[in-house]
Amino acid sequence: MADETVPEGEQIADAITRPTPPYADETFGLGREGQPVICITWHAAMEYCRWLSAKTGHTYRLPTEAEWEYACRAGTTTAYHFGDDPAMLDEYDWYFENCEGPQPVGTKKPNPWGLYDMHGNVAEWVLDHYVADIYSRRSQDTPTVRPVVVPDEYEYPYVARGGSWDFDAYDCRSASRHVSDPDWSVQDPQRPQSIWWHTDATFVGFRIVRAFDEQPELVGLRSKMIKGKGPKPAEESDGR
Repeated sequence: MADETVPEGEQIADAITRPTPPYADETFGLGREGQPVICITWHAAMEYCRWLSAKTGHTYRLPTEAEWEYACRAGTTTAYHFGDDPAMLDEYDWYFENCEGPQPVGTKKPNPWGLYDMHGNVAEWVLDHYVADIYSRRSQDTPTVRPVVVPDEYEYPYVARGGSWDFDAYDCRSASRHVSDPDWSVQDPQRPQSIWWHTDATFVGFRIVRAFDEQPELVGLRSKMIKGKGPKPAEESDGR
């Protein structure tokens, strides 16, 4: 419907010449003013770490699953770093029962090592590719030193750890693992022709670690993808 308050010539000019943003703002305003970054994929988080490493001269990367859980537990062996009672989660993190979306970071109590939001707010990408039975494969009698499922361009899916504002208390435990889903890439306009940069998952973010004694297999690791690999849009998924 034409706007009668605007001359017809101006309407035509605007329709032809006004630039149209190629993407909507899928950040939902987050990643600023203390809010966690969301809608960023594993690949994008990896590239951020590569950029930061080059800029600072120090090695930054995503934590491995083992590193992430070690930091989350902070020396504890209970379901949560504060004990086994899920009713206490409200004191330490944001989850399904006490919020309707991501909240400013560090506004609840930290774990014993001073780390915030390990059980909620947004889940966090880790370095490893997802292997469902990886822990049962490893011998309990011979612990693996610094275990990691080293990612390469042929493997998918990826792993997010920690709770989120969209999870119930059970899924916010220290041991909870979340596998990436093809549905998370539906709104990325470049998939599957391009690497998967944007995710629809508003409950996933990331945190980084600075490596002082790096594992040789992780040195220089970059995010790569061969065309045809990685997540496919939901309508192309085989449903498994």
